[in-house]
Amino acid sequence: MKLLEGTLIRLRAPEPEDLEYFYKWENDSDIWLISNTITPFSRYILKEYIATAHLDIYENKQLRLMIEMLDGSGTIGSIDLFDFDPYHNRAGVGILIGEESDRGKGYADDALKVLINYAFAVLKLHQLYCNIGSENQKSLRLFQNNGFSVVGEKKEWNRGIRGWQNEYLLQLINC
Repeated sequence: MKLLEGTLIRLRAPEPEDLEYFYKWENDSDIWLISNTITPFSRYILKEYIATAHLDIYENKQLRLMIEMLDGSGTIGSIDLFDFDPYHNRAGVGILIGEESDRGKGYADDALKVLINYAFAVLKLHQLYCNIGSENQKSLRLFQNNGFSVVGEKKEWNRGIRGWQNEYLLQLINC
């Protein structure tokens, strides 16, 4: 097995051809609460982002990788390291499986396992963290099943369509 491959997926750098994926996903208002977004993104801005995606994580403080099926059937999502802090050796993690029909099939689990291994073995990070809304039980289980622990709860942290929502802070320390 290669470094950025799991049993179902591989992680790869964004390509210019991924523009339409980004445009669709970043402008899906159903996931804005999860991604902390409240405005749409233009193709121009996303094209500029892809053009700088090659920058080193030490420059950008972020690394976004595309989740691609090993069987060649396509790109199904993306996974990010963000708020990279090289002094404290930590980064946040975010993941998106774009289509509802691709969720719940183990792809996110496989991608997260690969990213954790990369972050600890290659980037030598000491810890990863994520923030998950209290209503997002699937993501909470995904991260907990991969060793993350809930270390805090932020009360009424995010405002959504149904009112205020708590948010959990989860952490995984590389022992």
